[in-house]
Amino acid sequence: MDIAGNVALITGGASGLGEATARHLHRRGAHVVVFDRDADRGAAVVAELGERAAFVAGDVTSEVDAGAAVELASATGPLRVLVACAGGVSRSERTVHRDGTAHELALFQQTVDLNLVGTFNVLRLAAAAMGAQDPPPDDPDGERGVIVTTASIAGIEGQIGQIAYASAKAGIIGMTIVAARDLASVGVRVNCVAPGTIGTRAWDQAPPGMRDALEAKVPFPRRLGHPEEFADLVEHLITNRYLNGHVVRLDGAIRFDPK
Repeated sequence: MDIAGNVALITGGASGLGEATARHLHRRGAHVVVFDRDADRGAAVVAELGERAAFVAGDVTSEVDAGAAVELASATGPLRVLVACAGGVSRSERTVHRDGTAHELALFQQTVDLNLVGTFNVLRLAAAAMGAQDPPPDDPDGERGVIVTTASIAGIEGQIGQIAYASAKAGIIGMTIVAARDLASVGVRVNCVAPGTIGTRAWDQAPPGMRDALEAKVPFPRRLGHPEEFADLVEHLITNRYLNGHVVRLDGAIRFDPK
């Protein structure tokens, strides 16, 4: 799949991994549509990118908002790429707290909605739009689009207190092969990145000792990942035509301790 000249929709594209990916694909010649809840930040990113960039404010869990983002992306040109980066967690809780009280159900539902349901919501709408368009006339495989989702190694080996986040990310991992098989008939590939700890702006607020301790656990290179390394991997998943249904860890070989 060529990046230059095609449209890439990036959810969570106003910050963190999504912003790095939007900037990276824009440099590669894509028309980038950033979809994010943070209207101020999203508008600022698009203004910096200039031509071939647009912003849509909205919530990935909303069918109306996600539909508007896909519609704008499709109207801009051939929608060939979706990178689903929107996600996160507001706080962590144990399944049962030390005082014997149970995990808050609303927090679990909110975390699953934002990460898993939000990813699926945009994936299904973007896939439908991709499947409705013709593949490039010179494409030997009839490929209509590529989707890259974002999980976490917490979805494989979540830590104490991560039950909601780990469950949501495990759902994204489990969705990968099924979505790839479902969408094979319309020529859309689906892959997933499961990052370890990446040094986004959020880590700038962490105490230095916390960051140092985590970096010391990474076998090599002994540091947090760079957002641009995530974007590099996304580019490879887009352009390598035989990568499909694959979950890639991006973590410097770290394996999370129980806590």
